[in-house]
Amino acid sequence: MKKIITLSLFLCTMMLVAQSTPGKHSIRLLDVNTKYSDFGVNFFGPNKVVFASPTEKVAIIRRNWDGNDQPYLDLFIGDIDSTGQIINKRSLLGDVNRKQHEASVTFTKDLKTVYFTANNYNAKDKSIKSSKGFDNIQLYKAAVNAEGEWTNVEKLPFNDNEFQTGLPTLSNDETKLYFVSDRPGTLGKTDIFVVDINKDGTYSEPKNLGPKINTEEREMFPHIDEDNILYFSSNGHEGYGNLDIFASKIYDNSESTPINLGEPLNSPKDDFAYILRDEHEGYVSSNRKEGKGDDDIYSFKVDEKLFIECLQTVKGIVRNIETQELLPGALVAILDSEGKQLQITAADEIDASYTFDVPCDSKYTIVGTNDGFLRKEQEVSTVNDIDAPAIEQNLELEPEFKTVGDEVLVNINVIYFDFDKWNIRPDAAEELDKVIEVMNKYPQMKIHATSHTDSRGRKSYNQKLSERRAKSTIDYLISKGIDAGRLTSEGLGETKLVNKCSDGVRCSVANHQLNRRTEFKVAQENKTEPNGEEVIEETGNKEGTEEDSGK
Repeated sequence: MKKIITLSLFLCTMMLVAQSTPGKHSIRLLDVNTKYSDFGVNFFGPNKVVFASPTEKVAIIRRNWDGNDQPYLDLFIGDIDSTGQIINKRSLLGDVNRKQHEASVTFTKDLKTVYFTANNYNAKDKSIKSSKGFDNIQLYKAAVNAEGEWTNVEKLPFNDNEFQTGLPTLSNDETKLYFVSDRPGTLGKTDIFVVDINKDGTYSEPKNLGPKINTEEREMFPHIDEDNILYFSSNGHEGYGNLDIFASKIYDNSESTPINLGEPLNSPKDDFAYILRDEHEGYVSSNRKEGKGDDDIYSFKVDEKLFIECLQTVKGIVRNIETQELLPGALVAILDSEGKQLQITAADEIDASYTFDVPCDSKYTIVGTNDGFLRKEQEVSTVNDIDAPAIEQNLELEPEFKTVGDEVLVNINVIYFDFDKWNIRPDAAEELDKVIEVMNKYPQMKIHATSHTDSRGRKSYNQKLSERRAKSTIDYLISKGIDAGRLTSEGLGETKLVNKCSDGVRCSVANHQLNRRTEFKVAQENKTEPNGEEVIEETGNKEGTEEDSGK
């Protein structure tokens, strides 16, 4: 097969990646093939295809190409019948098939724009030679109207007369255009490159996909499926001989190690132009000896969809937030975005570390628990890159209780209220849920809540406002299943300010906020230890303040 360099050359286990074994392909030679070169199917809607085949034009001048003494290639359209055969082959309409080669197309999803490969020519349809006398192929773009006619053909701006540019494919979101070239910066004979398609219709500078994909030999015929898996052909990666078909998952800034799709899809000959119609069938081209002529089009069925999984490591250490003491044996779980537990482990007995390997590009919640400590939840997100470093997420657990003087307090942040309001804010609800956690763990424990106001307004009004705040706090706990008999509360109005913002003192909004609060102390703690014994502790009556709680 002679396919690249003037179309003579173009057209003629990662540690953290788990890859499934490629499915088994069964292939069938199609009736549409000629004794010459037929290849490069691309879909035009659900039941039509466009592909390259020898020209059927009648001309006085010789229409054979010197590269292999075969007719030049044109683009044709055909229908797909119920068995996958391509039928009703006909030439494309519009300003597309010219004197030399046209091949290898990719369409936008709305079928209104096409990118395709053709020899280099000017506006007058005259061939443009390189300085070395080559008819280098180039990338073109055209509009497709409702009748299927190609119009407004234009050459893409990153072409160059001196090197090859062709074999396009669009990313699934149509923001990137992949193609093959031998331009400066190529690692081998031909490499796969990519450009961004900007919103204003311009293109970024071409970027080489790099040595994980490209080799010192030829990489050709890229195709990207709906899962952002890049299928391409190469004779530089280890294979069965000549061009083989490989697959690699494309991420934001990296690619997975290519997988050879195996026999019988790949053969000792050239196998290329792989494209999926759905998860289990598609088309491929090959010049294997079973064909009709040079390159031929085959349909295929595959028993299992290719799945390439990207995993990233999330790791950390579990400590006591107050003392920074390690907490070996603490339980750490990781939940998915819907709250389903995926994995659970115990922190290492020596260094209190934990490790999870989870799928890339997802959101998770890390949950840490340990006896005598409040449950800790920490959001974490993996990125869409297979080469990303491990995500470090240390967990610092807070003790359930703290002692201030002769009082035992529930170790939570102070509950705050908006000015002249007594509703439970979302940030307050998070803290109250910690109180509920502790009370559920120690079913005999009783809690006393005190609510406060700032100094603004009449003292009598503020007293009633603080009582409403105390009630709303208790009501929230009761609504979550806490027995009302275990709860007491009182409103203290503006009598227990935590700062100097009393009547007549000018204070900032932030300082007034510190006084609008509810605090908790353990009225009676009846702790059940792991051995089943109960420890009853009576607490004093000293009122806890925001300053006491570390605020």
